[in-house]
Amino acid sequence: MVAGSCFCGKIRIQYNAPFVASGLCHCTGCRKLTSAPFTYNFIVKPEELHVSGSPKEVPKIADSGNHIKNYFCPDCGTPLYGQKINSYGQPDQITIVRAGIFDDERILNEQKPEVEIYTDRRSPWISPVEGAAQCSGMLPP
Repeated sequence: MVAGSCFCGKIRIQYNAPFVASGLCHCTGCRKLTSAPFTYNFIVKPEELHVSGSPKEVPKIADSGNHIKNYFCPDCGTPLYGQKINSYGQPDQITIVRAGIFDDERILNEQKPEVEIYTDRRSPWISPVEGAAQCSGMLPP
């Protein structure tokens, strides 16, 4: 089990399974979401993700054209996780958790990104992660 929280601690996250995958995203939406040049994310199974508190939901159409709901702490503004929404208006089978919210920093050191997406938008001063798959857009379904 891994646990984390937003900056102010009012939203807590627990995840009780191995991560499905990990990766960096260089898309415009992720840049705006975090005010950083990319996001580092863990792909998780939603049924193993437990959230306490009441995150704020913000819907958006992503660079991929997918409908996404991003979740933030309404008090401190920390980006927590996002979910792709299917054509029935329901969350898809995966959830994207922002890696930086986890309390144990060893996770960041042990979980090297496996893939980078939207590399065509990567800032030229950022080097590719050695060994990570490189995708110019979104991963294929």
